[in-house]
Amino acid sequence: MADEPTWEDLFGDPAAPPVQRPPVPPAQTTQPGVPAAQPPVQPPAQPPTQPAFPTQTVQPAFPAQPVQSAPVQPTPTQPPRLQAPPLQQPPLQAPPVQTVPTYQPPSAPVPSSPQPTFQQQPTIPQQPTYASQLPPAPAPTYTPPQPDAARGSGRDDGAGRRGGGSERGGYRGQKPPRKRKLTWLWVLIVLFVLGAGGFGVVYAAFGPQIRHVMGWEPSLDYSGTGDGQSTTITILPGQIGADVANSLAKAGVTKTAAAFYNLLLKQKKAPNFEPGTYKLEKQMSAQSALTAISNPANRVVSKVVIPEGFNLQQILARLNAKTGAPLSQLQAEAKNFTQFGLPAGAPSLEGFLFPATYNFDPGTPAKVMLQAMVTRMNTSLKSHGVAPADELRVLTLASIIQKEGGTSADFYKVSRVFTNRLAVKMPLQSDATVSYGAGSKTISTTGAQRADASNPYNTYAHAGLPVGPIASPGDTAIDAALHPVAGPWIYFVLVNGYTGETVYSTTAAGQAAGVKQWQAWLKAHPGYGS
Repeated sequence: MADEPTWEDLFGDPAAPPVQRPPVPPAQTTQPGVPAAQPPVQPPAQPPTQPAFPTQTVQPAFPAQPVQSAPVQPTPTQPPRLQAPPLQQPPLQAPPVQTVPTYQPPSAPVPSSPQPTFQQQPTIPQQPTYASQLPPAPAPTYTPPQPDAARGSGRDDGAGRRGGGSERGGYRGQKPPRKRKLTWLWVLIVLFVLGAGGFGVVYAAFGPQIRHVMGWEPSLDYSGTGDGQSTTITILPGQIGADVANSLAKAGVTKTAAAFYNLLLKQKKAPNFEPGTYKLEKQMSAQSALTAISNPANRVVSKVVIPEGFNLQQILARLNAKTGAPLSQLQAEAKNFTQFGLPAGAPSLEGFLFPATYNFDPGTPAKVMLQAMVTRMNTSLKSHGVAPADELRVLTLASIIQKEGGTSADFYKVSRVFTNRLAVKMPLQSDATVSYGAGSKTISTTGAQRADASNPYNTYAHAGLPVGPIASPGDTAIDAALHPVAGPWIYFVLVNGYTGETVYSTTAAGQAAGVKQWQAWLKAHPGYGS
């Protein structure tokens, strides 16, 4: 036996929000407990039509409330609206032809008040007669009282819920099982059907998609610390992580730039890449490459040691030997010495290259290396308080002290001898200056060289300081030129080339004795200075 219709089945879900229904042309409507307001009409000539079915009484699901109704005057453009008690229900409209089945309410005392009946009405032209022909409208908002038991009809529909009708709801707390995607299986089936030729065509067109589905995509990174083949990369100033990643991939260190760059993005602290050249291996993992670059021991530098007292030609030859920079480029840049900002009157770059240890990256241009050494000399002069106008004089005197002094302790005495001679306008008579101007490789000079006045560095033939420095002095020689020790000496002579022992005197006789001692030492050591 079919289940009895419930309140929700007849009037819809009371919990749905109310919406405005479209206007309906006037028609006879009935509502339980409320007399319908009718517009004034002429009574029919014939007696009223008997109902097509017996009048049935309906007991409302809630106590009837007295309602004061007032007739509503219809307007030409809007049908009359029914004034309802706080409980608003949608107007009921019976079909024009079909009869309404008898409704049997639950047994309860029948109220004494008259109840409305459903009557068959003639068909009204141009008026929708079925709810399916009207726009969808929500159910009333009033929820009628229900028993404390489960709401609805109390039926168990077999889906684990009570009431509500089988037309609404569906699965609650359950999801329909999903169909497993078998994309890869379809791909295999299609390739099997097409055969080898078709596979080639399909793979050419959809290669990336096929590799992705089948898991054939190659790795973006190498594994391990390299294959043993050495290579280098250079990080330039201002480069960022993406630039370094591209350099590594281009050199064959990492498999792809993306492997290294993605690794950088995962770092909690961004790496700080020091500019320079680094020695690595090919086919390194991104992590191995990052570790190697972060280790200063892997940085490739050209270490160049310039001793104190080296002259310009010796320095250029050392740079060529240690850095690989062409000697011709070094000589050409040194010849254009005015580009380095030397003091006015400087005859060459001689003396302005500070003797120290330098680290140059591979491929450093010759001009850059020379400029670095000039800058370092300017820093030293400034630290000693040398005024720019006095730089040429101080460097010239310091270069002579550097070449003539045997030890650092002798520098301040040698400085005093030259300072005393300059004070009385006595020629310096330095063999070191004569040898430099003559292009000799030893400090010893001949009589002809000492008599050659055409040599601008000949301090025997010309009074005062020579035209410029003869070597690169260090910090001690510069300080000695500025701060000579107190003493009356005007002569000195080296008597031991290996130990730097020097004899100082205030008379010509003492100087002559020292010269004889020096000549004897040279005779005993014929290979000295060669």
